Amino acid sequence: MTQPASPASDSPPESGAPSTARWSRLETGGLLLLLGFTVTALVGYGLFGLRPDRIPESLLGFWRVSYAFFAQLHILIGAVVLGVLLVARARLRWVAAFVAVFVLSFLAEHLGTGTGLPFGHYEYTSLLGPRIGGRVPWVIPLSWFLMALPAWVMARATFPRDGSWLPRIAFAAVLLTLWDLALDPAMAFQSPYYWVWAETGPYYKMPWINLAGWLGTGVLLMGAMELLGARRWASRLPLNWMVAYYGITLLMPLGMIVLEGLWIAVLATAAGYAAAWGVHLTCRPRSKEEASPVGAPSGTGLGGVSG
Repeated sequence: MTQPASPASDSPPESGAPSTARWSRLETGGLLLLLGFTVTALVGYGLFGLRPDRIPESLLGFWRVSYAFFAQLHILIGAVVLGVLLVARARLRWVAAFVAVFVLSFLAEHLGTGTGLPFGHYEYTSLLGPRIGGRVPWVIPLSWFLMALPAWVMARATFPRDGSWLPRIAFAAVLLTLWDLALDPAMAFQSPYYWVWAETGPYYKMPWINLAGWLGTGVLLMGAMELLGARRWASRLPLNWMVAYYGITLLMPLGMIVLEGLWIAVLATAAGYAAAWGVHLTCRPRSKEEASPVGAPSGTGLGGVSG
């Protein structure tokens, strides 16, 4: 995604707020923390997760505990890192969107684990921690928000105008769904499983209905954010940061399927994002006036697009 040109401060600190420089350091440090955890987890997975025989006997206990919690911890670190950015840039304006995404995604997951719609018949294992309603781990609706928001922000860079809400919602839902091309093979194809399919399908056990469910749920979530006025505060979020955050979060499942040698999933993921990049290059605004983002008046300096 291209980066909107911005003034010296994308989000000037409000009265009594910490300095912009301090927030900027926290935001950058958060990304580095998430990246460091992701890389460390992938190295551990490659060295020991795929070859448990390599684990020294003295470290077996630590490995079992850490492996049981690493996916949960990845989500929690991601939530804290994104939360720092949101509080710094948008204060509490994002809370309504978060609640809506959390509730709607939980309802979709709860319905899915109970009826098989909209994702197919599946069940979560204990590796993702405590469950809401007995079926859905509480970190799952949280993780939906952690990727739904960056997907919406990136889609806004491609379709920024107020009148482009329909293609923006559709493109954001696609960007969200592409994540699952790597996530599902990484988490549910080989033991230990984070969820188990009752009726397996052709894509590393995943049934095709799951992608339709992701797309439909994505449209619902992005529509909710549009209705709740995400455009009024999301224009404060730096595009490059959000792209980096999305990419680092994607890196975990993508790295896992590379290490596992699931090359069809790797190619499918790469092809999906290449196609999305093509859509962006084709549909992005061609002038500063066209690029004025939703929620920001023309001439603020937030709307220009660089190469």
